[in-house]
Amino acid sequence: MILKRDQLRQLMKNKLMKAGLSEKDANITSETLAYSDARGWHSHGAVRVEYYSERIAKGGINTNPNITWKKTGPCSGILDGDNGVGFTIARMGMQKAIEMAKENGVAIVGMRRLSHSGSIGYYCEMARDEGLIGISMCQSDPMAVPFGGSEPYYGTNPIAISAPSANDENMMFDMATTVQAWGKVLDKRSKGESIPSDWAVDEKGNPTTNPHEVNALMPIAGAKGYGLMMFVDILSGVLLGVPFGGHVSSMYHDLSVGRELGQIHIVIDPERFVGSEKFKEDMTKSLSELNNIKPAPGYDKVYYPGQRGKIREEKSNKDGIEIPDEIVKYLKSDDIHYNRYDHKNRFAE
Repeated sequence: MILKRDQLRQLMKNKLMKAGLSEKDANITSETLAYSDARGWHSHGAVRVEYYSERIAKGGINTNPNITWKKTGPCSGILDGDNGVGFTIARMGMQKAIEMAKENGVAIVGMRRLSHSGSIGYYCEMARDEGLIGISMCQSDPMAVPFGGSEPYYGTNPIAISAPSANDENMMFDMATTVQAWGKVLDKRSKGESIPSDWAVDEKGNPTTNPHEVNALMPIAGAKGYGLMMFVDILSGVLLGVPFGGHVSSMYHDLSVGRELGQIHIVIDPERFVGSEKFKEDMTKSLSELNNIKPAPGYDKVYYPGQRGKIREEKSNKDGIEIPDEIVKYLKSDDIHYNRYDHKNRFAE
């Protein structure tokens, strides 16, 4: 079904409020989810609402948290979310980082004890819209094997960065440190298709092409992706004093308890280095040069990171967003959730 962006956002907001969120938290969450769907990142959009609603209704997201802010230095601070809404806490953390970076040139803000915060590139773009460079990363529950291992230890552990330019081009890079997301495996299952041998491993740690045998995902580029996973976990887990690595709580095991997750934002003011205008001009030049590179066979154009997502967003804002009928039916229903996720394994099975 095709829905206008605001229509989708309102449906999600209503459902989240019915589950127990305040209007403020529901507004922030639904706006970020709609952003993901508009960009074509549907794994972090409306499909997540029922999961969030079930966790909210069962007490696993604190709807009245005691959020505390501690400035630990002129360029650093920690926001403790008391297991509140991840979208709200991540946004608050970025706002704090932006303020400090404008004052002192750089900022590092850690957010501890928050719930899932969706597409982390959204928060980087908050910094970019203020003429700053935004970097974010967060941990997630064990789903991927370390290089050479047969058991999962790290999560998909995403990294994102966005930077301003002179002509408002939307440069934004947002990636998981696994080769593919679990949703891609599910898609192959539903179609009865095999998966590439570098996506996942079976219970013995052997690469598999059978989507029904998947026990864990694989890191991108072997040992390099493994190192990136660890890097993200160090900064968003170990550094913030929250559970790390294999100790990170499962997304689905017990929806009645908080997840105690960690996330970190880094913000840089280009004015303190090359100067804001020079930085933006050179960014625009770089992005233009990338677009003008002769494409390889089979490709129509060289796109810079985030460009295709922005094109999809512009099209979505004009023509609407296609959402599966089942999800729309749920959003319009009076039901809060259908007990689909509680006490499931790391793949929600």
